Amino acid sequence: MQKIIVFLGPSLDREAAEKILSADYRPPAKRGDLLAAVEDGATIIGLIDGVFHQESAVAHREILAALKKGVRVVGSSSMGALRAAEMDTLGMAGIGEIYHMYKSGELESDDEVALVFDPSSGLALSEPLINIRFTLKRAKDTGIIDTAVHDALLASARSVFYPQRTYRTIVLRAGDTVDTGTRKRFLTWVETGQCDQKKEDAVAALEYIRKIAGEKLER
Repeated sequence: MQKIIVFLGPSLDREAAEKILSADYRPPAKRGDLLAAVEDGATIIGLIDGVFHQESAVAHREILAALKKGVRVVGSSSMGALRAAEMDTLGMAGIGEIYHMYKSGELESDDEVALVFDPSSGLALSEPLINIRFTLKRAKDTGIIDTAVHDALLASARSVFYPQRTYRTIVLRAGDTVDTGTRKRFLTWVETGQCDQKKEDAVAALEYIRKIAGEKLER
């Protein structure tokens, strides 16, 4: 029988996750948590969210130890995407656009997926840079902003320390490079038009795990 353990936090809320996949959901992974999951009998581990700066991050060696024991390790969205891009040649499976962007070298820094969240509710309190990138692209593609404003807002977002990144903050930080009318139009649009690529990738990972768990059950 499969034992699926998934480390999940702000990328996707628990209620939505449980509708996709029945699993033992645990908070964002810190160092040692994957080894504990293996000891608890996990046959499939989903690594979606993990800590970055609060505590030591998930170590490569513990992922490798899990793989060597025959545990299937799937990474996506956040810390999982980072580690999968580094360890897919050793057997870790990477899922989603963010994983592919790290794998190709289009993304390099942990800062792209970092955010702060409320540890009790799991709700994000800042906006990850990767989501801002996708949102700005959509805004440009749909004519909300032009290329110059896109570039100015992206530069502004990159200049803001990740715990303080919000759409309002990056618009304010951009200053006079973005005119008042465009600022208002963008901030109004972003309330309903923003992208959440981390969420999309987390959903894709859970759907993938559901599929491979079913395949293993059929054998």
